[in-house]
Formats: sequence, C-alpha cells, structure tokens
Amino acid sequence: MAFFSKSTTPAPAPPEEPSADLPAHVAIIMDGNGRWARQRHLPRIAGHRAGVEAVRAIVEACAARGVRVLTLFAFSSENWRRPESEVNLLMDLLLTSLQREVDRLHRNGIRLLFIGERAVFNAKLIEMMDTAERLTAANAGLTLVIALNYGGRWDVTQAAQQLARRVEAGEIRADEIDAAMIEGHLCLRGLPEPDLFIRTGGEQRISNFLLWHLSYTELYFTAILWPDFDARAFDDALTSFAARQRRFGRTGDQVEQAKGA
Repeated sequence: MAFFSKSTTPAPAPPEEPSADLPAHVAIIMDGNGRWARQRHLPRIAGHRAGVEAVRAIVEACAARGVRVLTLFAFSSENWRRPESEVNLLMDLLLTSLQREVDRLHRNGIRLLFIGERAVFNAKLIEMMDTAERLTAANAGLTLVIALNYGGRWDVTQAAQQLARRVEAGEIRADEIDAAMIEGHLCLRGLPEPDLFIRTGGEQRISNFLLWHLSYTELYFTAILWPDFDARAFDDALTSFAARQRRFGRTGDQVEQAKGA
C-alpha cells in the first residue's frame, strides 16, 4: 500500500492519440512491501513507507510517458484479514498521505479517483477522499485511481444490485441488461479498460482485482518487490507490452493487415 507523488513539476498532458505501443491504462498490484521490510529486518510498516517512493516514481513515469490512467490496488477487501495493528497503521498512512499530497497532485494536473466500498472507513478519511476527488475533478493530466477496500467480485455484485433495483423500479427490463449496461455500473465506468496489468513481488495471480476489466489486458509479472520497482523496471514492462500482438479474438494475420491498412 502506497500513495501519491511529491513532484512539483507539472505533469505533461497525455497525447490525444497515444501510440498503439503505449498502454493508455496501466493497473498495478503493488506486492512485496512486507517481504522487502523482512529482508532488511525492519517492521512491515517500513516496507509500506518505502513503497511510497515507488509510487512517486511510477506516477511520474506514467505522466512523463503519456499514460492516461494508472490504477493502483492499495487495499483489497481481503486485506482486512491482516493483523489489526498493521491495518490501523495502513489507515493512518493513507490519511496522512492524503493530507500531505493532494494539493501537490492537484498542482501537477493529476485527477484523483477512489474506487471500492467507502462506508467502512471513518468519517474523516471518507471526507478526505471526497474532497480530493472534487478538487481534482477537472484536471486533464494523468488520472490516478486508488482502489481501497476494493474487490472485483464486490464490484460486479454491486453493479448487479444496482441493475436489479432499476428492474424493480420499472426503469429497465431484465432482458435489456447487456455487457455495456453492466460495465456502466462498475467502479471504472467512463475510463478505458486496462491495457497492461503489472504485479510485482513474484506472485502470478490477479487476486480479485478488476475481474471484469482484465478480460483482454496484457499481464506482466515481475519478481521485483514493490519498493524496488522504479522507472527502469516500469519501462521494462512497457517494452514487453509493446512487443505483444493484441488480437482481441482476431487472427495474427488480421492484426497485421489492419496495421498496414
């Protein structure tokens, strides 16, 4: 879990037509903070604090390279199972990071969004998230999405519940519900689906993250622990992405023909 950029250099606006070799939306599971700390005989919270530096580097790298959206899995709905003391420290880290960094992000033209079930958080944290979203809503640079108390199954479930209420209210018929309507009730509605998913720390699973949205996302796994994941490591992921042929159900020949058209 880590947050935000301290850069005071304004982030460049993303290009209107990014290269096909550049992901418009990158989603990251920031794994390995605890192991990074353990390797150094430090408390786990030291790893989370070190992870803040990695977030700064990647936020800046995304803005500089023209990535439009960066989604970070900061705290999953399953993370509540961790020791209470660690959860409390993580919540404190989130609150202090918001208090310290939102104005800087705003000055850099970064738009902040939070996805996940907020009702479980304390009133002060909810107010901070709401304020940060309102303050940065008109920013045209990088959109930084922070997933907090988020789970992919929860996201699909809450979308289904919204649609069920609309059916009950007579607004829509059940047979009118299609994939586009479901997507319009998910947390990332209005944003492009992730082109590139990165998980650090050596694990090779998506851990209930953006289950609907990762259908055609390119997956990239690295053994680098999150606090050590820097701009160079990020560029390695971008290089891997650029070398892949994204077919979306088509044949490789069809993709090549479309490129040459």
